[in-house]
Amino acid sequence: MALVELDRVEKRYGELRALKEVSLTLEPGRIGLLGPNGAGKSTLLKTMLGLIPFDSGSVKVFDLDVAREPFAVRSLIGFMPEGDSVMPELTALEYATFAAELCGLPGSEATGRAHQVLHYVGLGEARYRKLGSFSTGMRQRARLAQALVGDPKLLLLDEPTSGLDPRGRDEMLALILDIPARTGASVILSTHILPDVEKTCDQVVVVAQGEVLYAGALAPLIATEAGLFEVRVKGDPERLKQPLELAKCLVKKVGATLEVRVPAGQTADLVLAVAVETGVQIRHLAPFVQTLERAFFATLEKAGATAPEA
Repeated sequence: MALVELDRVEKRYGELRALKEVSLTLEPGRIGLLGPNGAGKSTLLKTMLGLIPFDSGSVKVFDLDVAREPFAVRSLIGFMPEGDSVMPELTALEYATFAAELCGLPGSEATGRAHQVLHYVGLGEARYRKLGSFSTGMRQRARLAQALVGDPKLLLLDEPTSGLDPRGRDEMLALILDIPARTGASVILSTHILPDVEKTCDQVVVVAQGEVLYAGALAPLIATEAGLFEVRVKGDPERLKQPLELAKCLVKKVGATLEVRVPAGQTADLVLAVAVETGVQIRHLAPFVQTLERAFFATLEKAGATAPEA
């Protein structure tokens, strides 16, 4: 059974097409949802939850039709929304217990479950403190606890590491990695921090301007290509760029770096030979390492989409 299936889903806000006949199938696992601001990520998540109606098409989660059975779908999903969605006057235990009761657990069972998840997310000692006194990192953990308390089969996490310091971010990512192994739940992580997805996810969805540009495994997206090298030289890189092109290399200048693709059957020795012949001193020569960030921007560039703001 597929985790999520969208078939030609269209969502409009007036003249704005937030989703443009999106068709998408996601398999269970850890999935990163990426895209520039206004790409349609939040609309996509809320569509899966049945929180907003769509204009046409169909959405299924665990083979349940979201339009026909929204409450059945939401009973299987834990949602950690973006922003400060906690209730500051409640203690962490009251907050998690309330979330458990909303999931249908009776009072004593809801309280017991709240204790468990608060300990799991690292708030066991702070569970009797009011959320209004919590730091940003502690509030993020409390929000994760309320998403977990109903024992969901799918977690939707919207910017879970936003505002965290490096240590808090690493701890949150460790939890995101642990949750599927411990509970069997799948995770959809929507974030603008690409290294977070690279560390935690095995699938990626890239959206821009309401369209899906890529959906699939992370590994092929960031696979390093043979024959592609990163070169930096002393002085102006243009001195080496043209001779390499004359040697039938494909060369792209990115700042002070040259990305050089040598002809089939050639190695880095060709780059060295051209540099020696030209009298250019090479200071860095290494296989080009593809990262999710590079792949993400390349995907946007290929589709003519706008890159996210820094």
